[in-house]
Amino acid sequence: MERGPINHAAGGRKRGAPAARKARAVHAVLIAGAVLMIFPFVWMILTSFKSIGESVQIPPTFLPNTWLMDGYREVTRVLPFGKLYFNTLALIFFRIVCAVVFSSMAGFAFAKLQFPLKRLLFFLVLSQLMLPIQIFIIPQYVMLSKLKQLNTLFALVFPGLVSAFGTFFLRQFYLSLPNDLSEAAKLDGCNIGQTFLRILFPLTRTALMALGVFTAVFAYSDMMWPLIVNMNIDKMTLSAGINSLRGQFTTQYPTIMAGSTLAMAPMMVIYLLFQRQFIEGIALTGTKA
Repeated sequence: MERGPINHAAGGRKRGAPAARKARAVHAVLIAGAVLMIFPFVWMILTSFKSIGESVQIPPTFLPNTWLMDGYREVTRVLPFGKLYFNTLALIFFRIVCAVVFSSMAGFAFAKLQFPLKRLLFFLVLSQLMLPIQIFIIPQYVMLSKLKQLNTLFALVFPGLVSAFGTFFLRQFYLSLPNDLSEAAKLDGCNIGQTFLRILFPLTRTALMALGVFTAVFAYSDMMWPLIVNMNIDKMTLSAGINSLRGQFTTQYPTIMAGSTLAMAPMMVIYLLFQRQFIEGIALTGTKA
C-alpha cells in the first residue's frame, strides 16, 4: 500500500526531468538571443567613451582604457541637440494626436457604420499599406512646396496627418467590441457621435496607447522625409541630424557613437514607460475581424 505514492512520485520526477531540461534549453536560447541583440547597443555606448585611436584598435577592446567625454563634447558642439530634441518630440506628439483622432474616427466608421462604397474605400486605405512609401514623396513634396511650408514643423508632420495603419489597427479593435453596446446606446437615445465618444471610444484606451507607441516609433525612425523637406539643421529631427555626421566624422567613431547614444535616449525612455502597451499592441494587431 505504501509503494504506490512512492512510485507515483518517482514517475513524476522522471517525467519532470525532460521538461526541466527543455525549459533550460529554451531559456539558454532566449538569453543568447537577448545578448546578441543588446550587444550592439552596449558596444555603441562603450565606444562613445573611447578615444579615436582606441575605437579603431586591432584587436578591439571592449571597455575603454580611459573614459573620455570628447565624443559628446564634439557632437554637441556640431549639432544643436536642443532643437533636434524639440523637433523630434514635437513631431512624435503631433503625429500621435493625428493618429489617435483621425484613425479612431475612421476605424469606428469602417467597423460599425454602413455607408456606400465602404469596402472599396477600406480597400483604398489598405492599398496605402501595400505600396512603398517612396512613391508618395514627390506628390507630398509638391503639395508642401505650393503651400510654402518647406522647412517648417508642419512639413515634418504632414505625412502623418492620416495613418492607414492606425485606421486598420483601430478598425480591428472596434470590430472586437460587441454590437450590443451600440444598439443599447441607440435605444437610450444616443446619436452616432455620442455612441462613438461616450460609449466606444473610452473602451479603446489600450489600443490607443498601443497605437501611440507604434506611431512614436515610426515617427522617430523616419529619416528620409525630414532630410527631404527640411534642409536647415535647426528644423531637422534627431535621425536626420545624426545622418549629417557621416560625411564630416566618417572615421571618428566616438563622435558618431556619442551622437547615436544621445539620439537613442528619447525612444528608450518612451519604451521603458510604455513597454506594456507596446507588447499589448503587438498582440492586438493579430485580433481577427
